[in-house]
Amino acid sequence: MSQALLSLEKLSVSFQGREVVHGIDLQVARGERVALVGESGSGKTVTALSILRLAQGARWGGRCVFEGRDLLQLTLPELRAVRGADIAMIFQEPMTALNPLFTIGDQIAEVLELKQGLTRQAAWSQAIQLLEDTGIPQPARRAGSFPHQLSGGQRQRAMIAMALACRPKLLLADEPTTALDVTLRSQILDLLTDLQQRHGMAVLMITHDLPLVRRFADRVAVMENGHLVESGTVAQVLQSPSHPYTQRLVDSLPTRDVRAPSPDDAVILSARDVGVAYPQALPGLRGWFTQGRFVAVDQAVFSLRAGQTLGVVGESGSGKSTLALAALGLQAFSGDLRLDGQQWGHSAASDRALRRTVQVVFQDPFSSLSPRMTVETLVGEGLQVHAPDLSVQHRQARVLQALLEVGLDETQFPGLLDRYPHEFSGGQRQRLAIARALIVEPRVLVLDEPTSALDVSIQKQVLTLLQRLQRERGLSYLLITHDIAVIRAMAHEVIVMKDGQILESGPVSQVLDQPTHLYTQQLVAAAR
Repeated sequence: MSQALLSLEKLSVSFQGREVVHGIDLQVARGERVALVGESGSGKTVTALSILRLAQGARWGGRCVFEGRDLLQLTLPELRAVRGADIAMIFQEPMTALNPLFTIGDQIAEVLELKQGLTRQAAWSQAIQLLEDTGIPQPARRAGSFPHQLSGGQRQRAMIAMALACRPKLLLADEPTTALDVTLRSQILDLLTDLQQRHGMAVLMITHDLPLVRRFADRVAVMENGHLVESGTVAQVLQSPSHPYTQRLVDSLPTRDVRAPSPDDAVILSARDVGVAYPQALPGLRGWFTQGRFVAVDQAVFSLRAGQTLGVVGESGSGKSTLALAALGLQAFSGDLRLDGQQWGHSAASDRALRRTVQVVFQDPFSSLSPRMTVETLVGEGLQVHAPDLSVQHRQARVLQALLEVGLDETQFPGLLDRYPHEFSGGQRQRLAIARALIVEPRVLVLDEPTSALDVSIQKQVLTLLQRLQRERGLSYLLITHDIAVIRAMAHEVIVMKDGQILESGPVSQVLDQPTHLYTQQLVAAAR
């Protein structure tokens, strides 16, 4: 403990008298990479924020010793001298952590002016150098960009540049790759490893991504419900976990349990030369007289058979979600797209019938479910449109049956039908979203990143539920994701998209185990 750069000794954190972190002990040595692992609500982010006393409204107990000084006992001016200079933090969502009213260069330069006393010109020059060190192309130009003008990966790199501006001794990284695509995630991880080794700083990474822990960390500590339940080297904890909670986390990787595909299965959804394009303003004088086109999907060809899953994988901006909107009849398209042998757009009546055939489950159930509607109204809403002749009693019975199919019933949740979405956990809300889609008895479900907002153990539960429903109901899934592990667990066939084009397609084992296109090879390699 005397050699530790940071030592948490019986650290406890309380809010309004309720203790959420219970007397944990954790050490981080100089130059060491430690991962703090746990699901949402385990207390790992509150622990990290407490190191710099950034958790508003919190009361702390125990000690948080950094280089011999207890950070919990420092005055506010003393603590401000530590923040950013000796201990820096990368937050989970850079779009909310960065100030939208100032350029990236201004925000980095401000840190250098305040912490190191540099002149404005010297700070700006140093900010450009930091952006270059983190791999942002054209750093001088990007320094003058606002956060919304950068991609997700560039914003995260800018956050890292800001955190490293003063060469801190300890970096707190709170889920730094969670919101990124798989290839960007790999790039950011490589960047952090390189910068950590180059500057010799210690890193405390907050995450629930076990493959990331295996690749990055020296040691790992596991938290459950505010308690530190296990710690040790990565090999010790992840290969031979001793605590039941750690064992559940390690065993929570998606497993494949789908029926074998059959060539006799009928095609339920087919696309031939499907394209989606948007009008785009042209720069300069030419834009006054003519309009350009941005091609989001370019001549897509695929087919989805009954009872099977077609995975669509690609990075953000590849066109996969636009393709899903076209399949749902919510986006104008060119070419031939047939659902159960019929085309969208012939008439309002035929489109309404098709909408009963295909339903959608969105990425974030908290934003896709209305907070003002009860469970009964939310789940039963489709019946009011597609089965208006049902009596109130029959509709309620159908709602209860749909909820039972996804594992929700009155025994678990008294007054279930009268509850609201905020009264459920993330995984339970996703079950509600699935029940809402299933109640009109569709043949196809479009799953748009259905598990990316969930913890690993909840993700496995939802995937297991979807696999069971597919076997029992013969459902077809159009699965949109960038998670290769989910594709391996769920898909029969897969198509790989980039910049609106399908680069590769075929059976999942063929495409992922023997990829022929360089881009697919990069995706598969980054997911390992």
